[in-house]
Amino acid sequence: MNSPHERRKLPSRLADSALTTATDSASKSFDYTPDAMMPDVKVFKVGGQSIMDRGREAVFPILDELVAAKDDHKLLLCCGGGTRARHVYAVASDLELPTGLLAALGGYVPRQNARMLQMLLAKHGGIYIMNDDFEKLPLYFRLGCIPIMTGMPPFGYWEKPSEGGRIPENRTDAGVFLTAEALGVKRAIFIKDEAGLFEDDPKKNKAAKHIPRITASELEKSDLPDMIVERVVVTYLQRARFCTELQIINGLERGMITRALKGEDVGTIITAK
Repeated sequence: MNSPHERRKLPSRLADSALTTATDSASKSFDYTPDAMMPDVKVFKVGGQSIMDRGREAVFPILDELVAAKDDHKLLLCCGGGTRARHVYAVASDLELPTGLLAALGGYVPRQNARMLQMLLAKHGGIYIMNDDFEKLPLYFRLGCIPIMTGMPPFGYWEKPSEGGRIPENRTDAGVFLTAEALGVKRAIFIKDEAGLFEDDPKKNKAAKHIPRITASELEKSDLPDMIVERVVVTYLQRARFCTELQIINGLERGMITRALKGEDVGTIITAK
């Protein structure tokens, strides 16, 4: 019999090996299916430069459409940064500040946009939430609120250095995708000022062909000169467990949000496979 002061060794797959080599093999030995926390939430990205920077003319009709749907859907709004964030990145880059600091500074602008949307939606139950309030989402939805948050992922100073530059790769599009993935939502919806992806920039080339549906791997191989979503999101999408679709719609066209909420494949659909 062991003495009360003798140390006992508990059997473990990870006890006698490095975590870098043991984690994958240990996880494969467990037979489980992860649970989606809140798969019925509709996660929206409200574009910064494409929507917020356009002011009342663009924003108010979009909010009217969302408010009309709030009693039938659980809506989570995430905000982009826009031109002001680009100014921050430009000045910080000129000062040769590291990527992590750029990410922290750039995160303030989408936060400002989220606060503006909260004030505009206050009478309809709009509530601004920080990343630490994420766990309160079930309560907010039970109360009939419309939670609004920054789209920026909470990496901040710990954002990894970018390849070939200082601008953080994980910006507001990435944060919206990660939010949808964490909640177990199948499709994240991006409200932009264009009807999704085109083979060329439709603002410069009116004859650019629209891409209604494409897989993430096909999109990477196509190497479009200008993409309406962050390229890192396309990479993440191929590793997703839950959020396996991105939908990009033109929020300036009335009715597109309502049709997207009904599950219609309007705009462009980017799929994991």
